[in-house]
Amino acid sequence: MSTNNDNLLAQGRIAVLGYGSQGRAHALNLRDSGLDVVVGLRPNGPTWHKAKAEGFTVVEPGEAVKGADLVAVLTPDMVQPTLYTESIEPNIKPGAALLFAHGFNVHFGQITPRKDIDVILVAPKGPGALVRTEYERGRGVPSIWAVYQDVSGQAEAKAHAYADGIGGGRALLIKTDFKEETETDLFGEQAVLCGGASELVKAGFETLVEAGYQPEIAYYEVMHELKLIVDLFYEGGLTKMLQFISETAQYGDYVSGPRVIDAGVKARMKDVLTDIQNGTFAKNWTEEYKAGLPNYKKLKQADLDHPIEKVGAALRARMPWLQTGNAQPAAAPLKKAG
Repeated sequence: MSTNNDNLLAQGRIAVLGYGSQGRAHALNLRDSGLDVVVGLRPNGPTWHKAKAEGFTVVEPGEAVKGADLVAVLTPDMVQPTLYTESIEPNIKPGAALLFAHGFNVHFGQITPRKDIDVILVAPKGPGALVRTEYERGRGVPSIWAVYQDVSGQAEAKAHAYADGIGGGRALLIKTDFKEETETDLFGEQAVLCGGASELVKAGFETLVEAGYQPEIAYYEVMHELKLIVDLFYEGGLTKMLQFISETAQYGDYVSGPRVIDAGVKARMKDVLTDIQNGTFAKNWTEEYKAGLPNYKKLKQADLDHPIEKVGAALRARMPWLQTGNAQPAAAPLKKAG
């Protein structure tokens, strides 16, 4: 794709720091949009060689930042403060833009950006692989954007230009701020998407197994089939889910769902949100990371050792369509006989 001269970044240079799922997708999409991209990574790591093999100029982060008009920080949250102090702050030029895909470190004060740079956020609402494949199809993933600090008078335009460069402008751009993006993202992960869903699945599995049902049957009912429901949610919300499940399932949804997810659950969700809003979670997570992750490792191992994982591994081995490289079949309607 040729350079878009209407893009504010077309005559500048973008440094992408990090080459994981999002970093790779952003770098490739920006380059294919005709923008000048350099990738900043620790020398000779696996992503260093991957980025070089895919045709990028790859240098150490501090070197990548020098002279860049926009620096995109796409590394894990907990390494960003050190990366900022050691590689970004001494090298980013006045008037340049510092871009994040998640506002955690800025919002919670782990990073205090220099006062002579723009600070912006662009966050696609999808994983890096989807950001890349949708771009290649001529489409894009909806993205949210925010401005935290505008010294150039062009911070908003830079955010839009970056979003256009990765394909977000082809879909939908939603304005937010660092506070809203950070707090809602953390809440979604903890209360629903990761913490809430995994605890619900484990509790359902344990309830069935403790009642004498086969673990294999329990696995299929509370974990495996969850994908079918989530796909329906993803494609058409509650409306499509209700369209594709039986009336029996619908009635059970209406009368039993509120018995499990009741007012007490919502009250505890509010407690989770409060801990996020007042900085308790950020403080605890930062201290845990600095201590070497002892509780994190213990809690992670407990999940990995849960009986549902042993049962699931054996069952998934008999489902070749789940193996890497094989396409997964489309979600089947869940209307059942009876």
